[in-house]
Amino acid sequence: MPKRYRDIAGDGGSNVAGQVAEQIARLKARMAGVKRTLAVMSGKGGVGKSTITTNLAMFFAMQGWRVGVIDADVNGPSLATMFGVRRHQLQLDTNGVLPAIGPLGVQLMSMDLFLAEDKTPVVWNGPNAETFLWRGTMEMHTLREFLSDVQWGALDMLLLDLPPGADRVSTIRDLLPDLHGTVVVTIPSAVSHLVVLKSITLARDLLHTPVLGLVENMTSYVCPTCEQVHPLFGPTSSEEMLLGVPLLGRIPFDPRMAAAGDRGTPYILEYGTSPAGQALFQMGERVRTCLETVHEDPVRSPVP
Repeated sequence: MPKRYRDIAGDGGSNVAGQVAEQIARLKARMAGVKRTLAVMSGKGGVGKSTITTNLAMFFAMQGWRVGVIDADVNGPSLATMFGVRRHQLQLDTNGVLPAIGPLGVQLMSMDLFLAEDKTPVVWNGPNAETFLWRGTMEMHTLREFLSDVQWGALDMLLLDLPPGADRVSTIRDLLPDLHGTVVVTIPSAVSHLVVLKSITLARDLLHTPVLGLVENMTSYVCPTCEQVHPLFGPTSSEEMLLGVPLLGRIPFDPRMAAAGDRGTPYILEYGTSPAGQALFQMGERVRTCLETVHEDPVRSPVP
């Protein structure tokens, strides 16, 4: 007669506890070489969070930092395309997986590197009542493997591009209790501001994660031919809604930014002197300054 799960004493010989402990130890060993970990989050999708992550990574790489990026959006990965490495063939050796290498040596790990060209992102099938639980659990396991099984080596900065939603911060805090901070991305919209307030409250007040500040994206329009900046919205109320969180920057919308992402060339590398490029540089400088106040190690100087 077959046994049911409850009839099996202990874990049935699977040694689940031992496997988890081994993976946690491996994760700590990997992160020992990483000086700073920074999560980029948003309360809702469609605010350009991945674009901000890509260009923030490029900013630090241009300062001579050794940078790694994790695309933690398992169901909607986009960074492999934006860094121009989508067709990269991952290599595996006895020490783990070698990450893809993007512009300026930025290291990247994304679920998109595991998907065939004609396939959609990962989908878990199951009863409706269980789909959400399985989705969250599988996302957490995937992120843990990205952290623990990839050969990150010595990094000055590891950026994590989180999926939309404030609840993802709790997963990061469980995996990286020493997270150095979060950057929250929004757009000049009352709805987006309402959602981002919840994200800031959860991250800072409930999970005690340092929130470095807010980036307001797509605040105006840059003409790609004359590079004149045109307002898209009226005055925003970001300062009143930040709950004491610094404003890191307002980034205007430039159509060339989307085109650069599609080509796999980070915008800041190609259009660094444009109004949007300058705004991205200023944002990066403010993030760098904030990191100096929450981290004891001196910030590396730019490579001459």
